[in-house]
Amino acid sequence: MKEQLLTKKILKWYDLNKRSLPWRKSVSLQKRHYYTLVSEFMLQQTQVATVIPYFNRFIKDITNLKSLAKVQNKKLIKLWEGLGYYSRARNLKKTAQVIIKHFKGKLPNNFEDLISLPGIGNYTASAILAIAFNKPYIPLDGNIERVLKRYLYLKKDKEIQKDNLLQKKIIFGISSRSSDYAQALMELGALICKPTNPLCYQCPISKKCKSFKKKDFNLTKNIKKNTDKYFLLKVYKKDQRYLLIKNTKFNFLKNLTIFPMEELSSPKNFNENLIFKMSNMNMSIKIQYSKNNKKLPSSYWVDQKKINNYMLPTFTKKVVKYLERN
Repeated sequence: MKEQLLTKKILKWYDLNKRSLPWRKSVSLQKRHYYTLVSEFMLQQTQVATVIPYFNRFIKDITNLKSLAKVQNKKLIKLWEGLGYYSRARNLKKTAQVIIKHFKGKLPNNFEDLISLPGIGNYTASAILAIAFNKPYIPLDGNIERVLKRYLYLKKDKEIQKDNLLQKKIIFGISSRSSDYAQALMELGALICKPTNPLCYQCPISKKCKSFKKKDFNLTKNIKKNTDKYFLLKVYKKDQRYLLIKNTKFNFLKNLTIFPMEELSSPKNFNENLIFKMSNMNMSIKIQYSKNNKKLPSSYWVDQKKINNYMLPTFTKKVVKYLERN
């Protein structure tokens, strides 16, 4: 496999400058596969610095795929608590269960099998194949995408569309060190080709970079419009206790413990008490204090003073804090 000069320069830079990350440790092949799977799930929509302590705690308590497949949901959510996007944790466990049952306990090493697993899409499958199996895939994350846009000076709307970027990434070439190379490109974007104030004079490929030549480093972004949604949250309180339910209605809070709530179709005369941002959604909450006149399904009472002893999602805890202040 012949490596082009661009590839060699990036790998040389990586060997000298790569960060020491817990999922990059030299371990057995089996652990490497497990570490890659866990870290890639955690890194979805979450920064490296945030993930590190969660990853370390997670692999200490849940050491392998078998343990992950059998772990109690309460323990799983507790280990994930504060990392957000709890569906990732649930999908990670489901993936472990599928691997144990259908793949003889071994992480699949082909694209089709990987994307059939819960919570794994094209990007995560590409990242796993490159990092865990040293296959010639370049996962197009935000960091690599930024390097590509600047290197080729891609500015127009058509140029920055995902389909076009997937075609253009061929410019990076391939390497026999596919695992290192995928991580090298991610690292280059994270440490050098940063969103603002890129460190171009430390970049190993700046001489051929079109943005560097033009001294124009501004990036054109695909603007994702946030959806505005409105919810009525009902607070039932009795003897310093709150009534909570296990959510089965809203996918973005799936199976999490929340206050009873319903979505409102019309925001007329809506005076929100709280606003949350979840992914691409602006979530406006109006709080209504209600009397508990009927039994709600999957509900239970939580002592206000002992609220921190319960494994509750960040969303619910924020609502409790608001109620305590008001």
